[in-house]
Amino acid sequence: MPLSRAHGKSFAHRSELKHAKRIVVKLGSAVVTRGDECGLALGRLASIVEQVSMLQNQGREMMIVTSGAVAFGKQRLRHEILLSQSVRQALHSGQSQLKDMILVTNLDFHDEQKRRNLNGTLHELLRMNIVPIINTNDAVVPPPEPNSDLQGVNVISVKDNDSLAARLAVEMKTDLLIVLSDVEGLFDSPPGSDDAKLIDIFYPGDQQSVTFGTKSRVGMGGMEAKVKAALWALQGGTSVVIANGTHPKISGHVITDIVEGKKVGTFFSEVKPAGPTVEQQGEMARAGGRTLAALQPEQRAEIIYRLADLLTDQREEILLANKKDLEEAENKGRLALPLLKRLSLSTSKLNSLAIGLRQIAASSQDSVGRVIRRTRIAKDLDLEQVTVPIGVLLVIFESRPDCLPQVSALAIASGNGLLLKGGKEAAHSNQILHHLTQEALSIHGVKDAVQLVNTREEVEDLCRLDKLIDLIIPRGSSQLVRNIQKAAKGIPVMGHSEGICHVYVDTDASVEKVTRIIRDSKCEYPAACNALETLLIHRDLLRTPLFDQIIDMLRVEQVKIHAGPKFASYLTFSPSEVKSLRTEYGDLECCIEVVDSVQEAVEHIHKYGSSHTDVIITENEKTAEFFLQHVDSACVFWNASTRFSDGYRFGLGAEVGISTSRIHARGPVGIEGLLTTKWLLRGDNHVVSDFSEHGSMKYLHESLPLPQRNTS
Repeated sequence: MPLSRAHGKSFAHRSELKHAKRIVVKLGSAVVTRGDECGLALGRLASIVEQVSMLQNQGREMMIVTSGAVAFGKQRLRHEILLSQSVRQALHSGQSQLKDMILVTNLDFHDEQKRRNLNGTLHELLRMNIVPIINTNDAVVPPPEPNSDLQGVNVISVKDNDSLAARLAVEMKTDLLIVLSDVEGLFDSPPGSDDAKLIDIFYPGDQQSVTFGTKSRVGMGGMEAKVKAALWALQGGTSVVIANGTHPKISGHVITDIVEGKKVGTFFSEVKPAGPTVEQQGEMARAGGRTLAALQPEQRAEIIYRLADLLTDQREEILLANKKDLEEAENKGRLALPLLKRLSLSTSKLNSLAIGLRQIAASSQDSVGRVIRRTRIAKDLDLEQVTVPIGVLLVIFESRPDCLPQVSALAIASGNGLLLKGGKEAAHSNQILHHLTQEALSIHGVKDAVQLVNTREEVEDLCRLDKLIDLIIPRGSSQLVRNIQKAAKGIPVMGHSEGICHVYVDTDASVEKVTRIIRDSKCEYPAACNALETLLIHRDLLRTPLFDQIIDMLRVEQVKIHAGPKFASYLTFSPSEVKSLRTEYGDLECCIEVVDSVQEAVEHIHKYGSSHTDVIITENEKTAEFFLQHVDSACVFWNASTRFSDGYRFGLGAEVGISTSRIHARGPVGIEGLLTTKWLLRGDNHVVSDFSEHGSMKYLHESLPLPQRNTS
């Protein structure tokens, strides 16, 4: 990791913070003291110092600015000494060393000789791998005049540790200043107020849009002082992040998270992005989705039909953009062949997409607002359960630009707002496909309902936006899905992390069907999540002509065979034994294992499968029904390829993915899986007390007929 850069300009994006070489960490009064103000928060300090030590040992130069004397009501400076001792003890466990507290005043910066001495001392300490701790000399600094902290472009008065940290950061040509306080960062209104929103990125000139509240419970500097100091440091070429250093869930990694570029606190930047922030996009998608849901079903269908037409009408532009993506990917050599195939678009793919979109439009007529239950609670008190959109969906997909119009059409049909995050490798393709999607949405004034996230947000940061996103749907590798499931904070994730699909060949299997189904399941598209990965064969079929045909077919198709432990025990010279029976190969490879019965096949699937898609090949209906009823997977087939597990093939038009979740949707998820319900109760001056023991009304709870569905 390169840790050297020419100082002069601050970092433009959070992702660049990992290149910071010299870092100042300012610990606010509320950070170093306990909540009851009766002592030092030693556990929190030890955690913070551990992070500082870790960064120092990575080759970075660390400095700490502390608040302490102020926090203790300006009592004896022994509190400061105690603080430096506790921090020093924690740092001694690593390779870093610590210098006793350095106390400074304004004169140390404004007197040229003193400034040179301070600068030289700090540089020498850093050269010796020592972490200096700096604090204002509260005992001798005169009380500052109101609003005198900013005295001009090149001067900042050291009246508190915020201004000290900023002055020190600029003086030492620091790359990053981290200001830790007892609030999450900068809010657009006082934290705790109903409408307060955390500001992710703050730009010079945005002060007018912020209302400052009261200062911290301890210390001299409030948030307004922090912002002024931060902007002054930013102007001097130092990047700044203000974050919470007291929250027990994040204080143990807040500093390292900031340096890694994660979305923590408020980042100060001089570079304003051309487009909206992802938070603004989320709000636009929410508002656009609500307008979309309020449209007539025919209007939503018109949008999808229009998008289908644009995919064929603008075919040449789409393929030209896709060609750019393919050329860039091939030149960089960063994509494997299966991913290149997924990235590639063609005329036939676009035609198939258009057909699928028209299917979605035709089937979406009564998806939103459909009554699924009616109950008469009492006389003139009727209850309905109706379908409604989930809200705002975040769909993260890799390499597959064809996913964008498919998912957009499903979101439009179900009235959901949509945030799309595609891979960099498909940037040109995604851009034009999103442009066409918004063009189609514009015919009914709902252009903002579908947003493409083009900012440099990391996927992990998007997964934390629980106030903006209602459901995350990952489309990509099993590793991507696992990462998103791990990163999602309070947001449900729909999908599957693995596609370990089985085909069980029963003793009563048809010779004609076996090789066709196995070939199609494994070889038609081996990288697909619904491709065969483990072939289970009944023991009685070993050393039979049928078994030989299966092996010969796999060899002809160049499928590499791995032997399960039981299968290997039957062979004198077996293929390579599997390392794990729970493997998704995603290529022309598969495992073969032997079972003694359909019951054992079911047990094997439950133990090693991923609840995706599992198949039985047999002519025995009783055996087949046992398999269908007992295998607990999202899709269970009889005498059919695993590859049928697909929204388009199911007649859903398209799918947002295949879910192995046991809550809400399972299997290929189309429009129905993107809906939830709400209850509508229509009464006439009804109150619960009327239904008490001595009340005048009785519950009826009568089921009422449903309105006739529009099947046209």
